[in-house]
Amino acid sequence: MNKLEKRMIDNLKELAQIAGVSLIKAEFEAEATRLDEAIRLKEIVDSANMGLILKIGGAEAIRDMFDAQLLDVSGLVAPMIESSYALRKYLDAIETFFPSELKSSISFGINLETINTYDNIEQIFLTKGIKRLKTITVGRVDLACSMGLGRDDINSKSVYNITEEILKKAKKMGFETTIGGGIAIEALPFIKKLAAKKLLDKYETRKVVFPVRKTFYKSQQGILLANEFELLWLENKKNYYAAIYREDDKRISMLKKRLKLGKKVSGKTKQR
Repeated sequence: MNKLEKRMIDNLKELAQIAGVSLIKAEFEAEATRLDEAIRLKEIVDSANMGLILKIGGAEAIRDMFDAQLLDVSGLVAPMIESSYALRKYLDAIETFFPSELKSSISFGINLETINTYDNIEQIFLTKGIKRLKTITVGRVDLACSMGLGRDDINSKSVYNITEEILKKAKKMGFETTIGGGIAIEALPFIKKLAAKKLLDKYETRKVVFPVRKTFYKSQQGILLANEFELLWLENKKNYYAAIYREDDKRISMLKKRLKLGKKVSGKTKQR
């Protein structure tokens, strides 16, 4: 492992110690994680004795589900579930494409993250087979934007009220609950309010999943460490692709010289 990857492992171990973090995220959806990147992340996560949660590209992203099995993920999340039909497609795919032993060991979840979802929430929670799921996550950024609000409004009262109502229904049905989307220090009052009502089990940044604890005295430190982890990850990713970008420079330069010389010689030959 390179120096950045070793720093990432140290960062994760610190997150585990101060905040009880045990799960890291990758996304084939909005983050557009490539498979080779996900494999590298899994190695880093394994080195820190943590699990990997993968958000797939959609309710019926079956190829992503095969990749999830290859990665030996701890959790799988389908985004943008806006109807009972979309949820049925996801649940049917799980039943069809996951072996029995993986169905029992993987934590399956969904993201509820638009105003359309909220409008259809009753039917979604009545979907046959929904108990296959373990976790319900509310994505606040997409929720706010679907309401005609902006990203800066994710901590607003209107977003909070809808989030609370969805989580109440989820808790009533026995699901674990999570919120994500713009989780920064400014979101802590939003999180604490839900936690005080015993409606929230976890909250997540782009890469790190935090368990809700009775005290939040180290929450700020944890979020900053999560931001640091993501920064290290992106810097490492950038270095990786920069090396690939440069690796053929010498060969390209040599071939250009050969072509230039060859065309010059060819031109002289034709003149003769």
